[in-house]
Order: sequence, then C-alpha cells, then structure tokens
Amino acid sequence: MAGPDPIERVAEPAGELRFEMLLTEISARFLSLSPQDIDAEIDTALGKIRTFFDTDMCGIFRVNPATREVYLSHVQTSANIPVVPPKMDYGPTNPWRVARIIRGEIVLVNSLDELPEEAALDRQLSESLKVQSYLLIPVQVDGITRNTLHLAWTRPGPPWLAQYIPRLRVFAEFLVTALERNKAVIARRQAEVRLDLAAELAGAGLWDLDLGSHIIWATDRARELYGVDPDQPIPLEKIFSIVHPDDLARLKEEINAASSAGHSLRTEYRIVLPDGEIRWLAVQGARSPESFGGGNHLLGVSIDVTERKNAEENARRSLEEIKRLKDLLEDEARYLRKEVNLSRPHVEIIGKSSAIGTVLKKIEQVARTDATVLITGETGTGKELVARAIHGMSGRKDRLMVKVDCASLPSTLIESELFGRERGAYTGALTRQIGRFQLADNGTIFLDEIGELARETQSKLLGVLQEGCFEVLGSPRTVKVNVRVLAATNRNLAKEVREGRFREDLYYRLNVFPIEVPPLRNRKEDIPMLVWSFVERFSREMRKEIRRIPKETMEALVHYHWPGNVRELKNLIEQAFIISQGDLLTVRLPEPGDPGVVPARTLEGVERSHILSVLNQTSWRIKGDEGAAAWLGMNPSSLYSKMKKLGIPTKRKKTI
Repeated sequence: MAGPDPIERVAEPAGELRFEMLLTEISARFLSLSPQDIDAEIDTALGKIRTFFDTDMCGIFRVNPATREVYLSHVQTSANIPVVPPKMDYGPTNPWRVARIIRGEIVLVNSLDELPEEAALDRQLSESLKVQSYLLIPVQVDGITRNTLHLAWTRPGPPWLAQYIPRLRVFAEFLVTALERNKAVIARRQAEVRLDLAAELAGAGLWDLDLGSHIIWATDRARELYGVDPDQPIPLEKIFSIVHPDDLARLKEEINAASSAGHSLRTEYRIVLPDGEIRWLAVQGARSPESFGGGNHLLGVSIDVTERKNAEENARRSLEEIKRLKDLLEDEARYLRKEVNLSRPHVEIIGKSSAIGTVLKKIEQVARTDATVLITGETGTGKELVARAIHGMSGRKDRLMVKVDCASLPSTLIESELFGRERGAYTGALTRQIGRFQLADNGTIFLDEIGELARETQSKLLGVLQEGCFEVLGSPRTVKVNVRVLAATNRNLAKEVREGRFREDLYYRLNVFPIEVPPLRNRKEDIPMLVWSFVERFSREMRKEIRRIPKETMEALVHYHWPGNVRELKNLIEQAFIISQGDLLTVRLPEPGDPGVVPARTLEGVERSHILSVLNQTSWRIKGDEGAAAWLGMNPSSLYSKMKKLGIPTKRKKTI
C-alpha cells in the first residue's frame, strides 16, 4: 500500500515535530563543515525542504537593495519547473515582489489570482515557469535585506503553509548566516593569502605587539629578520637587546608615541645579530582598532632595507668622492692655469754630447719606476726639464706633475702649500686650501730648490716619504697619498748635511737615484744645437725669421763660459732676437761689469773676465806698449791664442 502524500503528512499533527527534527538534523550537519563544503550542504538542505513540503522549487536569491538586482544563489527544483537561468537578473521582471522583499515583507501567494494589477510583470514570470503559488521569506542582516528564501508550487499552495512560516524563517536565517559566514571566511582567507603573498614577495615580516604583556607575535619572515627561533617567545625587550645602541633611544620614543598618542610608527633602525651582522630594518605600524583586542595592540610590518641603505651609503660616499675629485680638478685647473700664466712652455732636452747622453740614459733607467730622484746641478742647467722628462716617460704621465718652488715660498707658508690647510688653521687662513701633495695624488711632485726647506718642514716631508701620509694643518685627519717625489737643488746637500742645515735621513731618502745635470760649459758641443732650437722657437713666437748666424758669433757663443748655463743662453738669444734686424742674428755677449753678469767661478772664467776687462780699458788694442798684451805681460800671439780658446773676439766690433 502506498504511503501518504507529503502534503498530507505535513498536515498531520506530528508534522510540525518532524519538521523540527529535520531542522535539527540540517543544523547539526553544518557544525563541522569546511568552507568549501558549505555550498553543497546548502543545496542538500534546500533539497530536503523541497521534499518535505513537496514544492516544485526551493531556492535562495541574492538581492542588491541599491540596484534592485536579484540573482539566483542556490536552488532545488522538480521536473515540473523549466530550467531556471542561474545568472539571470530577476529584478526587472519582478518589481512588485522585489519592492516587498527589500522592505522585509513576507509574501505568501496561494494563487496568482491574488496578485494585484501592479504585479502584472511578476505574474507573467510565474506563468512562464508554470508557478501558481509561492512563499517569499526575506532575511535581513543589520536591517538590510540581502537574501530571500523562495518556495514555489505548480499548483495552489497548501492552506496550512502559513503555520510553518516562523520555522521556515528561522531556517532561512540559519542558511543565510552560514552562507554569509562562509563568504566572510573565504574572503578573510583570500585576504590572508594575498597579504601573505604580498608580504613574502616584498620580503616583509608581519608582527603584533600586545601592549599589555609586551609580547610579540610574528610571522616566520619577521622571526627570520630578527634572528628569533620559530618557537621562541618574543618579548619586546628581546628586540631592544639586538637594536643598535645608537638607534635604541629613538626607537623606544617612537614606539611609545605610537602606543600612547596613537601616532603611526614609521622608522628605520639597525639590529645587530649574534654573528655580528648589522641589518637595517624599515618598520611601519599603527595601533589596532577597538574591534581588535580592544585597541591594545600595535600592528606592523618590518622589511629588510640593508641593501638600500648600503646603496645609499655608497651613493653618499660616491657623491663625496665626486665632490672631492671635482674640488681637486678645480684646484688642478687653477694650478695649471697658474703654471701656464707664469711659465713659458719648456723645450725638450737637446744635445748630443756625452755629458747630456749620460743624463738621458739615467732618465730612461729611472722614469718607469716610482723611485725618488734627486736632480742636482748649477742654476739654469735645466733640472726642471729633467724632472718633466722623467714624469713624461713614467706610468704617471696622464696625471699632474705639480711643481713647488721651495725657495720662492715664505717659510711660514711652505707647510700649508705642501700639505694644505683647513679654514681657520691659523690667523689669516680664511679659506680651505688643498696642498700640493693632494693635488699630485697618483701623479708626481717636483720639489725645486729642496735645499731651501726649513728644518721643521723637512721633518714632515720625511714622514710623507716614509709613510705616504700626512695631516692637513688645522685638521686631525690623516690624508694618505700616492705621490712620486722628484727633488732638485743647486746646493751641495751632502755639505749641507755635514754643516747641520739639512736632515741626514731626509737626504738619504731623496738621494735614492741621483742625477747630476752638467753645466753648459761642460757640454759646449751642444751649444750650436741649443742656439738653433731657441732661434726656431723665438721665430714662431715673435713671427720674425732668422736664417743666418755669423760663424764668429757661433764660435763666441761656444767658447763663452756661460755662468748662467742654458737659461742664460736662452735669455741671450731672446735678447738678440729683439735687437736683430733682417734675417741675421746679432748677439752681444755679456761683459764684466754688465748688470746680471754672474762672477766667474772657474779659473777659465776668471781668466776670461780679466782679459775682457783689460781689453775694455785698452779700447781693444792688443799690440803696442799700451795694448792689452803689454798690460797682461804676454806675447800678442799668445794673447790671440788665449782669446780664441776663451771665446773672446779679436775685435770689439764683432760682438756688437
């Protein structure tokens, strides 16, 4: 015998009890569900309700009160209902029903004939689905309807249905609550996944400081940043213990401000790990809202910014180095402009004598080393040319050769010129000055007339030669330089050492590789070549062409004793250029008593000076009782030979 009809069963007195049992069973199944199973269980529960009430459709619709959009969320139907489109917006075709649902009104229609005229569109939709009766139970959350339970029949609704509406409303609220909670859980988990992914990609560590207990909860990344074991509790003092001492006081002040005054925490500080490694951390945080732990938490994120800080420090140092090099280049430029303004371009070392050949060979031997060279020789022999040749053939040729004339600088300023000074180093030091040794860094410094240095400056120079470093006047900072030192002097430094005017240890430091430049009188065969080189030079400079030099003039130049050496020869040729007419060079050799004539220091020079003096007094008469030969007690022929040897013309007019 067949069982009773479902509607008849519901109408029985025990039907309400069975419905309560069904609701209890459904509720129990939701207790231990995982979020991914909620949707399927809601469909199962709707199916049981549809079976219990023998409805043709039992579903939940999602409602948007603002736009009046209505979409199907979950549904169970019988074969009597056509397929219901899941993504269709039912709002436009159900304006009458939607208005009541939004107001939270329960709608029970036992027959479509009960619908008012304004529900014409609603009736058309019901008829298209073959629905003749339905029940709508809105569910409100915080006073707003967002979901509704919908039961529908393809026949007139049962007359007893109204008595189940309160229990169905509880059922609907239960399902909607489970659905909303599940959405919130999923959204939260998605947010957590996104946050964890973002934090991981950014290398960020998340943390939560309980302001009551001062215990920190931290993610694995945060623990890794602070060097804390995974299971180790993290009291705030533990963090303070690894913060760099220079940053600790500031960090405590900022945490107190964020905790008490509600300021946002935004800072950077260093931590020192057990192995001594120093990390820079950038930290941002804020106090939690009241909804989270009563607002008694400080939530934040920490990021390792060590690479950025190191890059910033490297950039800062690079900028300082660029500024230093810029200042150095400006000083070099000023120095070079000064050199150009004060010095004429030097000529190359010219000559083919054995004496100058020895010098050139020594230059080639020492140039490619960094050895200190002491260049000696009389004034005007070309010691600076030797220094420039050494520098030009060295590996430092692309850097400056800085010249310091020790004889021209006052003893009170020589130290600041050599080693630099800070502003205010002494009275009158109104600006900072870079010393010549700093200018010559990685290059060469040429200390001309080194024998003129004061004893106290000699001591500091010795330190530079030994250690390669010195202190700038007015600064405790030690400056280290890589400078090759070339020194020159016309003094006998060995004698100066014996007489206590020059430090012996400095002398031996300078005299690593000595080069003695011979005086011009010892390389007379080079004089014609030097003369013509000066002629070519002054021809270009004065735009005046000299093509001829009388033989007697060249012989006189060769035999002259040249107390002023090559410098005197150069000056004499320049003077001759000025007074010469046409293309013939007219040279007037100096005579004893002329301004600027250097007294002879050799026997040959003394003889020449004396003969010239007698010739001038005898009006250049050589023979006769009043002639120079008689005055000198010599035979005229012997005097002629001596004059030729000493480079003295036989007639005065030939020197004009």
